[in-house]
Amino acid sequence: MAQTKSISTTQRSCRAALFAARRTRRGGSRRSFGDDGSLTKADQRLKHSTLLEVRASRVHGLGVFAAKSIRKGTRIIEYTGKRILWNDVPDDLDDPHTFLFGLDDGVHVIDPAIGGNEARWINHSCQPNCEAIEEEDERVFIYALRDLRPGEELFYDYALEMDEPVTEQLKKDCECFCGVPECRRTMLSVK
Repeated sequence: MAQTKSISTTQRSCRAALFAARRTRRGGSRRSFGDDGSLTKADQRLKHSTLLEVRASRVHGLGVFAAKSIRKGTRIIEYTGKRILWNDVPDDLDDPHTFLFGLDDGVHVIDPAIGGNEARWINHSCQPNCEAIEEEDERVFIYALRDLRPGEELFYDYALEMDEPVTEQLKKDCECFCGVPECRRTMLSVK
């Protein structure tokens, strides 16, 4: 059985880097990436899910919602985007709500702003109903932790980890608004 782990990110604030507690699985299907790190044309047609719809969220901006019932354990969608080197990420991104998905290799991130899909709009919750799992082939998928009803918003715990000291500004930037009774009031990982 695979272990749960979090990616440690260089602190470019919560606005720039993510991600989430997830497990590594063996296997996985193959996906082709071009020299620039984006999906090849042959694989781009596979990136949209019929299980989901994107619309306004009560938690933050846009969210991802189940368009039909989704069973526990279902691989819902791949988190897609251009793969770039972590070192190439600007210290100050234009969009304060851009999150990059850090891969287990600690070198690459997925930038969903380039070639991304609906998965980029899945919001954080301290009581998630989904999880992000990086498979052996370095593809990241969102899986249902429990049965989901049509119209239900999908969430996973970002569990952000920072390499630099957590400042008051960083705490403010990473504040959680999920509203569940068990909310820890932050998207940062609890140590």
